[in-house]
Amino acid sequence: MPITAIDPQSALVVVDLQEGIVGLPLAHPVPDVLERNRELLAEFRRRGLPVVLVNVAGGPAGRNDLGAAFPAFPSGLTELVPQLDATQGDHLVTKKSRSAFTGTGLAQWLRERGVTQVVVTGIATGSGVESTARDAHEQGFHVTLPVDAMTDTDAASHDHSIARIFPRIAETGTTQDVLAALPASP
Repeated sequence: MPITAIDPQSALVVVDLQEGIVGLPLAHPVPDVLERNRELLAEFRRRGLPVVLVNVAGGPAGRNDLGAAFPAFPSGLTELVPQLDATQGDHLVTKKSRSAFTGTGLAQWLRERGVTQVVVTGIATGSGVESTARDAHEQGFHVTLPVDAMTDTDAASHDHSIARIFPRIAETGTTQDVLAALPASP
């Protein structure tokens, strides 16, 4: 389904583009994913729209079939990659779960700024990106997902999220689709 609109009060949420994650074996070339994120970041910042940069520093302690709780990340691995060119105006969120909304106050921060829509990008498509997009949808935000600005450690998981999950919770397209749909600057 094509992207129909980007609301005038939209925010860009970039998930887990950090040192400890971009170095993992990923399904798509990291330089390409980073470049698409840079394009979105530049345009959202140019328009004065909110930018949220998310990193993960741990995870929930609950047991799962894989047998281990999510470990804490050493501090150097939680650093956002320099290619994001983080600015003073960006909102930084450190999460200890898959979703950028869980326990971070992100929904309230977005609502205080009148945000009605989020564009979510990052790594991993089937984990942090999908969880954040699901929560955004559940919180009542319009959600848009530029699928060429994300990747996963597992190509099948990436493809499954895009084909089976995302159409139920969001509009999907490319980075260029998002840029073309942004409302005219005032």
